[in-house]
Amino acid sequence: MSGRDLARSALAAARAKAQARGAEPGVRKRAKATDFTQNPRRRRWSGSGADPRDPQPLGRLVSRLSAERGWGARLADGQVFGQWARLVGEEVAEHAQPVSLKDGELTVQTSSTAWATQLRLLQGQLLTKIADAVGHGVVKRMRIHGPTAPSWRKGARHIPGRGPRDTYG
Repeated sequence: MSGRDLARSALAAARAKAQARGAEPGVRKRAKATDFTQNPRRRRWSGSGADPRDPQPLGRLVSRLSAERGWGARLADGQVFGQWARLVGEEVAEHAQPVSLKDGELTVQTSSTAWATQLRLLQGQLLTKIADAVGHGVVKRMRIHGPTAPSWRKGARHIPGRGPRDTYG
């Protein structure tokens, strides 16, 4: 069926339904003057004062929604990851990345053991900076890891032992 045929069949179905209800086809009901008036209990305009129906800033709406849904803790966790460079500084952020935040413990992976040692010494200052920016109690302690050692385990089948050095002794 083409578009015209579909439209004609839809119109015919609507007319049949109107006749089944008892309405006369092609006759429109006259509107009364009372049909256009509003509910007297409903106010028309909010006026010059503040009103809950007024447009709200998006930040305020999102804050209210997150408070109602209980998302505050997860949003604070996300701020630690999203604002990491601003929280700890650009130089530290180049060499250290947050990995996970669970039960107030932030796990940080560093690029070298020297940076891991440096961050362990600065841990108190970093926790203070994070608490000031994100909120107290979001990050309670930090676990700082240096780079991991390479794995000598290669392939699907592996023989236990010391690795590649086991044939030199």
